Amino acid sequence: MNDILDVDLLAFEQGSKEQQAAVVDGVMRSLRTGFVYTSHDLSDDLLDTAYGMLEKFFSLSVEEKQSATAEGTNGQAGYTGLLVETAAVSDTPDWKEMLNWGAEIPDGHPLKRKYPTRYHGPRLPESLVPGITDVLMTFYERVLDLQRRFLRLIATGIGCHPTFFDTMTVNGTTLTRAIHYPAMELAPGGEHVWAGEHADINLITALPRATAKGLQVDTNKAPVGEPSQDPNWVDAIPPDNGVIINTGIMLEHITNGLIPSGWHRVVADPAEPGDRYSVVQFCHPTPWTMLSPVVSCITDDNPQRFAPIEAGDRLDEVLYDINLVEGGRRVDGDADADA
Repeated sequence: MNDILDVDLLAFEQGSKEQQAAVVDGVMRSLRTGFVYTSHDLSDDLLDTAYGMLEKFFSLSVEEKQSATAEGTNGQAGYTGLLVETAAVSDTPDWKEMLNWGAEIPDGHPLKRKYPTRYHGPRLPESLVPGITDVLMTFYERVLDLQRRFLRLIATGIGCHPTFFDTMTVNGTTLTRAIHYPAMELAPGGEHVWAGEHADINLITALPRATAKGLQVDTNKAPVGEPSQDPNWVDAIPPDNGVIINTGIMLEHITNGLIPSGWHRVVADPAEPGDRYSVVQFCHPTPWTMLSPVVSCITDDNPQRFAPIEAGDRLDEVLYDINLVEGGRRVDGDADADA
């Protein structure tokens, strides 16, 4: 079964036991692809305002956008320019630019003391786009609420208590990323795509809206943790007012591969020339969370695949693999960017 299904989160929360069971079943079947569509209760006004402000930011000059760079954050806050992030299985940088933000926690919090370089706060370009901080932080909170609720559905599906993920996502390093994909005819050379094939590192990712097609999902099941050798790329097109949810490497780890990470890419559709905007939110646990397969996902047919690892360490590995570690770039795209 390679279909991405449309499920009703609100029916899981408000429906009968039979309706709840049907939603859980649909989610678990759809997540064999690493992707699922869901209903939501996000405000259209909030989405319209956020996307409008972000388009205004990305329309600024290169020098103005670069002034919003947050040095020392390894691409986890502020602006990241073109031809920097690179898929872990590729040496060709992506043709995209990004604005990243997350929540602040108090300086005295034990997570801030133990991980002084992990929590960067919003770092948003308020002076360039007045009012953007309040709007994008409201966006962050609303989408995080939706993600936590959806994780309760997943927890039920893997045989855990519905609140299994609740505590580990409080003060997690959840990151929101606005992405501008410029028109492909502007890309230097002919080898770049908007985003090469990859799997996200986190628990789940939410995409409420994109301004054009481009997101594609590989529905061919590959060995856990690896891309398919024979990919079957399918356009991810949610129903109207649907949110795309995809799974990440950390959830794959916790579920012992029962829920695989969703491999995907973003490529320009020849039928829709021009640029593309999207905002994705990566729901992360706290960095001290031990990622270890839960007992309910370990069976004779599916023996334990993964040793425990701290979530923060696993994130650091991936940040290097995708070329975001400052001072240690795996791939240098600067020459192309200046071309």
